[in-house]
Amino acid sequence: MDEHQIEQVRSFNRVVTQHVGALENSYLRQGRPLGQTRLLHEIGSGGINVRTLRERLKLDSGYLSRLLRSLEAQGLVQTDAQASDARVRRVILTPKGVTERATYDALSNDLAWSFLEPLDPAQRDRLVSAMAEVERLLRAGAVDVRVEAPDSAAAQWCLEQYFTELAARFDMGFDPTLSNSASIEEMTPPAGSFVIAWLEGAPEGCGALKVGQKGTGEVKRMWTAPTARGFGIARRVLRRLEMIAHEAGLTRVRLETNRTLTEAQALYRAEGYQEVKPFNTEPYAHHWFEKRL
Repeated sequence: MDEHQIEQVRSFNRVVTQHVGALENSYLRQGRPLGQTRLLHEIGSGGINVRTLRERLKLDSGYLSRLLRSLEAQGLVQTDAQASDARVRRVILTPKGVTERATYDALSNDLAWSFLEPLDPAQRDRLVSAMAEVERLLRAGAVDVRVEAPDSAAAQWCLEQYFTELAARFDMGFDPTLSNSASIEEMTPPAGSFVIAWLEGAPEGCGALKVGQKGTGEVKRMWTAPTARGFGIARRVLRRLEMIAHEAGLTRVRLETNRTLTEAQALYRAEGYQEVKPFNTEPYAHHWFEKRL
């Protein structure tokens, strides 16, 4: 642990919490603390599932329930069970909540301007660029890669997005029924594994491992959501799959990719994969890679 780095992070946290008014009991002088205000922002105009809200903000379920009850008592939000599944609760803003959120948006814009106003144009550009970089790195650190059931709703959503993107990017389109298999059974332990990268309560990437013969595994279904690229998600997913392969006793992993996926090729080479001769008849592949574990 680098003590200088730790102290710099703590110093940064102190400056930011003071500037944004996180220590005030009445955030932006509207009569409620920052936690309740943040919930109004995250709920948004379209509402949100309580579970997604909890995962996005990394809040204890009991604490989140208390915050929501307080907002309900103020007439700002309404929480109901989904008609299709009573276990899923959804929270929406009331008309009063919509008005209050709009007020906070205007006040938050004023607060943001108070950061910039004292600075000259060059300093403003530096501050905004630095903030963007800090946000990007913090979000990258918040990515959580977890083993998931390949037939779960999140996994199936990721795979649908993956197939859609390949169909748009490949010269000849993409039909998963013509591609080499990666079935539910092949991505379920002990035959294989499926992992999802989660960020702020949403699935933003995935990857799969098929356990083959002679100590060889095959990496499949590597995908990252376009809006989440630049956070190192593909690298995290790939390394997690390699760890799973190693723990399963495999000694090498293989994968293939299409010539249009230049960013994927660059990642594999950077992660120590060597290009090899074709080891299968994947109709959409132009490059085959292998790595010893």
